[in-house]
Amino acid sequence: MNANNLIRFAFIAILGALLFFPFLGQVHLFDWDEINFAECAREMIVTKDYLKVQIDFQPFWEKPPLFIWMQVLSMKLFGINEYAARFPNAFMGVLTLVSLYYIGKRVVNEKMGMWWAVLYAGTWLPHFYFKSGIIDPTFNFFIFLAFFQMHLIRHGKNPFNHALLTGLFLGLAVLTKGPVAILIALLALGSYAILNKGFWGYPIRYFIIITFMAALPFGLWFLACVIQYGWHYGSWFMIEFIRYQIRLFTTGDAGHGQPFYYHFIVLLIGCFPASLFLFQYSKKRTNEAESSKDFTRWMWLLFWVTLLLFSIVKTKIVHYSSLCYFPLTYLAALKTAAIAEAEETLKTRVKVGLVIIGSILALLIAFLPLVGIYKTSLIPFIQDPFAVANLSAQVSWGWEESLWGFAYLIIIVVSLIWMRKNFIHAMRLLLISTIIILQVTVLHFTPKIEAYSQRAAIRYFKGFVGKDVYIHVLGYKSYAHYFYAETQPQNNPKRRDESWLLKGDVDKPTYFICKITAAEPYKHSKELKLLGEKNGFVFFKRIP
Repeated sequence: MNANNLIRFAFIAILGALLFFPFLGQVHLFDWDEINFAECAREMIVTKDYLKVQIDFQPFWEKPPLFIWMQVLSMKLFGINEYAARFPNAFMGVLTLVSLYYIGKRVVNEKMGMWWAVLYAGTWLPHFYFKSGIIDPTFNFFIFLAFFQMHLIRHGKNPFNHALLTGLFLGLAVLTKGPVAILIALLALGSYAILNKGFWGYPIRYFIIITFMAALPFGLWFLACVIQYGWHYGSWFMIEFIRYQIRLFTTGDAGHGQPFYYHFIVLLIGCFPASLFLFQYSKKRTNEAESSKDFTRWMWLLFWVTLLLFSIVKTKIVHYSSLCYFPLTYLAALKTAAIAEAEETLKTRVKVGLVIIGSILALLIAFLPLVGIYKTSLIPFIQDPFAVANLSAQVSWGWEESLWGFAYLIIIVVSLIWMRKNFIHAMRLLLISTIIILQVTVLHFTPKIEAYSQRAAIRYFKGFVGKDVYIHVLGYKSYAHYFYAETQPQNNPKRRDESWLLKGDVDKPTYFICKITAAEPYKHSKELKLLGEKNGFVFFKRIP
């Protein structure tokens, strides 16, 4: 590797570190997912049991442990806090940008690799997710690396090693989130075989190697669990784990049963500006080299398999389609590089899309402070009592904050006009401005949104740190009371029985929280004392 290459890798790594590492603890973790995984890591540290994933100090079968282990290591370094919970994804963000440059450079050329890395950093959801504490950015990275290694089996110099790495990365993905990684890989592989009219370039022995290596990480962990806890625990865990995976695919979990087109809209708007460059594609064949063309085929398959799979399943949450970010930005970077090199001209439909979607995002940012300023005028039009109560939170807003959104809108328009004369400089302006607005959103707007949505509940839970009490959430699902009250293992099995906590012979002070929409029956209970309510949450106490 020459000096110029080292400088570019170092530049991208430093850029990623500057973008993702600072201010990760700026805002509380969000219920559910962020707090869910952080609490699993905290309970590992509390119990010193690093094999078993737990919630409320009970076995948690929904997720394997790899990402939780990463959070444990982070918490050992930075303490048990928000920064530590989000640090693993920030670190993966730096690795991702460096990997995109390397892969783009190897598959196509250096300029395309640089465009890919910068485009990924300057696209809304891909950038934002590296500042979160959810599993998906790490899970997606391992799957993507598996697809790249699969490509290299056919086009690299040492197919045996690439087969080993394909299976290993796939196995790490399974150990991160579960068997959906295998399902995605099999669907993409089957689609590839159809388009390729067979598995040309992929001898059967490599599939055996991939299968073995893919099973190895999860298998070793499962074997360690069986040795440590016995076969009964191992078999029970596997049954519950598989049932959970099936339920996610067949039922709308936790109110997330969205329409079929949900993820299409999420990617179109959330992956601005990269998503619009997919409309640059037409039926015209490109002049790509065979290796590059084959990798592009893999990326299209990864994109459509992921998008259609999670559009079909019943449970639809924003980050379920996040694996699409890799192929989407790759395909966008191909067209961005082609336009920059004057090999193609920017299509009108792309320009129109950039204006429309960019305007939507910019105006949302511009009008967000106005919602806070004029909330009393908007409340009569809101039908949800909980949302109305959320808006009662005291959050300071100013007119000047809207300028961020209007400035972003102006820059989008200027960039589009400038693209006629100098596409490269205009695109850089658009991406840099998007990165800046992303930082403003995370550092300035997100804490204010969190103040409405959950801060009253978080502060309530924090008040119980170190106290020997029971805390229970009524009528909605939450993990926040475990993490922010820093709950400890307790021997009383009845504490998980809601009816016992509400009416039984409790042996210590018991505190409850519910949303205002479900509070009425509890307000009339003779057993409970109303402590108060704040921003949509109602608090109760029961004396033993």
